[in-house]
This record gives sequence, structure tokens and C-alpha cells, in this order.
Amino acid sequence: MNDPLKMEGLAEGPILRAEKLSKAYPLPDGGRLKIFEGIDFQLKPGELVAIMGVSGVGKTTFLNIVGGLDRPSEGRVFLFGQDLAAKTPEEVALLRNRHIGFVFQFYHLLPEFSALENVAIPLLIGGKNREEAMELAYRALEEVGIRHRSGARPAELSGGEQQRVAVARALVTRPVLLLADEPTGNLDWKTGEMIINLIVEIHRKRGLSSIIATHNEKIARFCHKVYLLEAGQMKLFEVLTG
Repeated sequence: MNDPLKMEGLAEGPILRAEKLSKAYPLPDGGRLKIFEGIDFQLKPGELVAIMGVSGVGKTTFLNIVGGLDRPSEGRVFLFGQDLAAKTPEEVALLRNRHIGFVFQFYHLLPEFSALENVAIPLLIGGKNREEAMELAYRALEEVGIRHRSGARPAELSGGEQQRVAVARALVTRPVLLLADEPTGNLDWKTGEMIINLIVEIHRKRGLSSIIATHNEKIARFCHKVYLLEAGQMKLFEVLTG
């Protein structure tokens, strides 16, 4: 299958655009639980944006939708100028695998595999041969400062080490867009600050476009813009730089 991004070319304009985005889930009584409604959002090339909100407000759901892991109830998502609703699930999965990196709060590392193998998984799924995938995974671990733990399994790693592995896994495919969902939420502040500094450093070095979902104002201060997701609505809360 052709790469949908390379096939059509990277469009000018926003990396990500959401129009009138809504998400609701059906309830047993026939009603609907609205998570958010009518959200408009744009992410420009090179921006580092925070989405703040309390737990359960819908930050994860929003990231899953704009990252192609879920579909909205209403509205449209454009990634790299391409309408996700117009693509097949296979095309969306390919675009996601090759051009979007995800970092999750709870790491989601596979316990039976080493750190190196966990990082290599997206490459193997994308069709790289094992030798090349392992070499690229090793370089990614080196970039996040944990190459010396490449042979360790997740249970042998600290929380901060596991999140570094997760960051390496998110970045190993050289994505254009990075989505981080509470990347420090499961860590103490000292360790979390090291992780957020790492993400910011790599964001700048690689010229990524990134969204960090967080409930922590200290994390949001690292970003260019802060959006607040509250009561089903999202609004620009603060422009910090740029």
C-alpha cells in the first residue's frame, strides 16, 4: 500500500485541523453522554501546544480522535491537509504508523519484550526488516538517554525509564506529529520534569508539531499555547511564546 502522505504530498497550512468536532456515547436509557461538542482546533507546523483540563474531561478522547485512533460523532479531522473521514481504516492506520507518534501516561510497553524490542515494534509493523528496525530502535534509545537499558524488560525499569522507552517508541518512525497524553501523570515531579524537558528538546531538535494533554499547569508552561477543555468546550487559554 502506498504511503498516503507521500502519495498526496504534505499540504501547506495547519498540520492538524479539527472542525466542529463532537463526541458522544450512547447510554442504556437511550440518551447520549456528550464528551465535547463543536470544537474547532488548529495546530500549525512547529507548534507545541498544551490541552489542559481535569481528569475525565475528554483530553484523551480528543487526542485519540485527532490521531486517528477513534472517530468523532460529528465533525471532521484533517491531518496534513487530508480528511480522515475520506480514508479507509487501513489508510488511516498507515498514516498513523508512519507520521504520528503517541506517548501515553501508562507507557503501554509489552512486558515480555525488551526495551529495544518495544521501540522496534512500530518499525516492524511498518514493514522494516528486523535488523534495520533494531538498529533504528537502538539509536532512538540513545537519543532519549537510555541505550544502556536496551536489554531490560519493562518490569526491570523505573517509571521514568519506562516513559523514556515510550518516548523513543513514539519517535522511532520519525513522525511529523507528536501526541502526548499526560506523559508525566504517572511520575513524581522531578522525574516528570526530566521527561517533559526531553520531549521539548526533541520537539525543537526535530521540528515536530506536538500536543501535550495535561492537568498540570507546570507542564503547560513549557508550551507555546495553552487550550482549556472544560464543560465540553475548548478555548484558547493563554499564548506563552511565539
